[in-house]
Amino acid sequence: MTRTMIRVDADMSQDITEKFPHLQLRKHSAQTTLSGDIEDQEELQGVLNYLSLMGVTVVEVVTIPE
Repeated sequence: MTRTMIRVDADMSQDITEKFPHLQLRKHSAQTTLSGDIEDQEELQGVLNYLSLMGVTVVEVVTIPE
């Protein structure tokens, strides 16, 4: 499991953020960060694919050191 932060260039709706209840949501003026534990590369790709389908631009994906 890898601690990860995903920064997107959007103010995400509750419909989108409900898909990731295990990720902590923080809103910054017109940007949002999701952070939490991602099980593996497949789960990360699933999150990124869903965000893309919803038209959300991913600005940054960062692994957070433990």
